[in-house]
Amino acid sequence: MIGRLRGILISKQPPSLLIEVAGVGYEVEAPMSTIYDLPGIGKEVILLTHHAVKEDSVTLYGFLHEAERALFRSLLKVSGIGAKIALAVLSGVATDHFARLVHAGDVVALTKIPGIGKKTAERIVVELRDRLDGLSSLPGASIQSAGAPLDAAGEATVALQQLGYKPAEVTRLVQKVAAEGDNAEAIIRKALRAALGG
Repeated sequence: MIGRLRGILISKQPPSLLIEVAGVGYEVEAPMSTIYDLPGIGKEVILLTHHAVKEDSVTLYGFLHEAERALFRSLLKVSGIGAKIALAVLSGVATDHFARLVHAGDVVALTKIPGIGKKTAERIVVELRDRLDGLSSLPGASIQSAGAPLDAAGEATVALQQLGYKPAEVTRLVQKVAAEGDNAEAIIRKALRAALGG
């Protein structure tokens, strides 16, 4: 089981990262909350990982903070939620804010996250309400990412589509929020806030 990687960041194409550790390149999938805070290409990075083995694939998921990994693992235990939706949750909302929504039973707010319908949101509230109690005390629970610049509107569009938003929705969001001089990170953040009604 691979629980942690320390190596050089070779590439980042959300949600995928390539990290070289002792001459071996590890492909890692990460939420935007982690990608925002990564150093530049060629710099050293340390990621906590979740190693998922299925019949037809082996995938590594990477996180900068224990709170993110803990929430990811908790979400995977909810029936009907896979890794893609779990990454979308982490990309769209801070871990402590998500925990507050679950404790409040705010099904409406949860359904604004891509891939989460009403029934899934209700299952999340029922199944995770008691499991998320210790989340806010973990490192990185209330991350407000300062972020490294990614690029611009085109890159933001690709990243949002990979998070599960439909192309037409992405185009509408990006056009609505993008301002002159914004980098991709700023556009993605504003688009996610707009999508979640923030």
